[in-house]
Amino acid sequence: MQLNLVLGLVIIAALAGLSYAAINFFSVKKLDEGTDRMKTIAGEIRLGANTFINYEYRVVAVVASIIVVILALLISWSSAVAFLIGAVMSASAGYIGMKIATYANVRVTNKARTTKSLSETLKVAFKGGSVMGLCVSGCALLGIFLVFLIFGLGFRQIDAACGEGEALGNSLKSIVDMAGVNLGLGGKFSMTISSYALGCSIIALFNRMGGGIYTKAADMGADLVGKTEAHLPEDDPRNPATIADNVGDNVGDVAGLGSDLLESYVGAMLSGSIMAIELFTENMIHSAALLRSLILFPLALSGVGLIGCVLGILSLFLRKKLSDNPHKELNAATWISAALTMIGGFAVAYWLFSGISFENGATFKDEIGFRFGWISPMIGAAIGIVAGIVIGKLAEYYTSADYKPTQEIAAASKEGPALTVTQGLAVGMISCMYPCIVLGLSIFFSFLIAGPYGVAAAAIGMLSFVAATVSVDTYGPISDNAGGIAEMSYLEEDVRDITDTLDSVGNTTAAIGKGFAIGSAAMAVLCMMTSYMFSFADKGVLDSIDKIEDMFSAVTLNVINPLGLTGAIFGAALPFLFSGLLIKAVAKAAERMVVEVRRQFKEIPGLLEGTALPDTKTCIGISTQGAIKEMKFPAILAIAFPIICGFLFGAEFVGGILVGSTLSSIMLAIFTGNAGGAWDNGKKYIETGALGEGNGKGSPTHDAGVVGDTVGDPLKDTVGPCLDILIKIMSTLSLVMGAAFAQFNLYGLISK
Repeated sequence: MQLNLVLGLVIIAALAGLSYAAINFFSVKKLDEGTDRMKTIAGEIRLGANTFINYEYRVVAVVASIIVVILALLISWSSAVAFLIGAVMSASAGYIGMKIATYANVRVTNKARTTKSLSETLKVAFKGGSVMGLCVSGCALLGIFLVFLIFGLGFRQIDAACGEGEALGNSLKSIVDMAGVNLGLGGKFSMTISSYALGCSIIALFNRMGGGIYTKAADMGADLVGKTEAHLPEDDPRNPATIADNVGDNVGDVAGLGSDLLESYVGAMLSGSIMAIELFTENMIHSAALLRSLILFPLALSGVGLIGCVLGILSLFLRKKLSDNPHKELNAATWISAALTMIGGFAVAYWLFSGISFENGATFKDEIGFRFGWISPMIGAAIGIVAGIVIGKLAEYYTSADYKPTQEIAAASKEGPALTVTQGLAVGMISCMYPCIVLGLSIFFSFLIAGPYGVAAAAIGMLSFVAATVSVDTYGPISDNAGGIAEMSYLEEDVRDITDTLDSVGNTTAAIGKGFAIGSAAMAVLCMMTSYMFSFADKGVLDSIDKIEDMFSAVTLNVINPLGLTGAIFGAALPFLFSGLLIKAVAKAAERMVVEVRRQFKEIPGLLEGTALPDTKTCIGISTQGAIKEMKFPAILAIAFPIICGFLFGAEFVGGILVGSTLSSIMLAIFTGNAGGAWDNGKKYIETGALGEGNGKGSPTHDAGVVGDTVGDPLKDTVGPCLDILIKIMSTLSLVMGAAFAQFNLYGLISK
């Protein structure tokens, strides 16, 4: 009965979110696109975005099909189907978000052109962004509903997990005997939902990498030649790479962002359910009723969170008049969503946990480590929400032009690009400390209050109102595109001023969103690693544990011994290798773009004078082909590295890899996101004329700011967003394959 009610809540929330997204989608699409030139430019951007994502999805479909077959043969058919559902949901959210962005951009421009109102233009941009945000949560919950309905309820895998029956249709018989070893993975519900999360992660990785390489190659090509060499304005129609740059905003910052945050949302949500099942399987939770509530709490919290976000987003549009402070208005919608989520979350915690009783006088603390009874998991979630907000505010401080760090970068540009880059590096590195302190304290206190499950609850809480945060994030690239269309359509300067104001706020909100993503990823990976350790831990040691608080003293990963330490060193180095490959990929594609833009300026008569049109299709093709080609090896590395190391050196070595890679990824992701955002907004601060006469657009100071922005582009929009996906893919794959690593590895065979 409880499962049915929670699934009812989840599907109602999912349908409410998707229905409101559809209403906003068609509401935006009905708006006027403006002049014929605006329509033509928007059509070119739309065509380029569609071409790229269709090409990319064909490549991804091949990879996903191979993984589906492997999961069906080696794990279980339920895992294969769950993976496919996750991949479809993640791909759908990214595709819908990209479509609305290509419709909304020109309509934002036209609203600014016809009304000259910042607040009215904000409404259109945010309405377009809300489609992406609502689809992220709606598609994620719809997929989870299907997985729980089909396998949890229909095939009774939840009953089997709770020790109340056997699952139906457990698994296809493996055609690989694995030397007679029984991996014991078929039909296990934790593996089924892990595979759903893996499907979301694979799509997110390809969307983020492919889109990130595409958009930054075009952006850097447009900036390095168009701005610094030809001294053309931002998004000047004479620049051949401008259309490709605007296409990139949609495929990288919208489609990639949507798949990324959906993956983070799902990973955080399911990490708690997976941990609960593993704890029960190893007899550290003895109550089936408690296990059911632990499995369902993340779903119920996410359901009320999506409903809260629908109301929070709606609150902005119901107000007749908004202020001309977009940051204030966007924050208000986010805070309303977060407050409603917390209120609903406490009600859900009371409903699921308050009626549970235990035998032999045991308490919640004895069973699962809840120090304050039924309210404990929601306190853990609230800690995550507060931590996410604080990390977001820290990102705002280090990246917004309203504060000293970014202003110092802009001021350093007076002395040339070397000091711009140096100052930006310093800001990015310094910005790592405080978010890591907040993240570490939130993990510590959530564990103290609600045990290991509390850490998962904190991750869930941090992303429980993700529909609102993604809506705010997506509004940024839509506004950026709107500014490009305004420039290419030769509209009045005050139109571009409106879109630039919205875009500047969007850079800051994007940095905030990345803080939420990496923070929740760290917490989710910690929970995954806990579950992973059970896959190869000594069963005799596990049977000796009586209390949940003794778990971490008994089940440990020894990173001091040579095997674990070597794995940790390998793992710490991996994100640097991964990041370097991505930066190199962007540089290669950007180099081809720079050569092409220079060729056109030289060989097309009248192009720089504005009497001839650029060849934009060639630039779009360079970015498309470069992105697809260059993303393959980093993607294969992320998937293959833990699997190869596991079969070579065993489960403990992979555990070390997870620890090392998680720690270095957190630092790198914060550093790259904040440094890149600060460089970008530093350039925009220079463009406002805040540094005085002679230091605005077209000046050597501005050229230095452009160089800094260009250095930061691949960091903030390609490297940073991919690192949280990297560690979650590795942890999910390791969890699925942990038993195989422990029982079948080369090191184990040699050392016997």
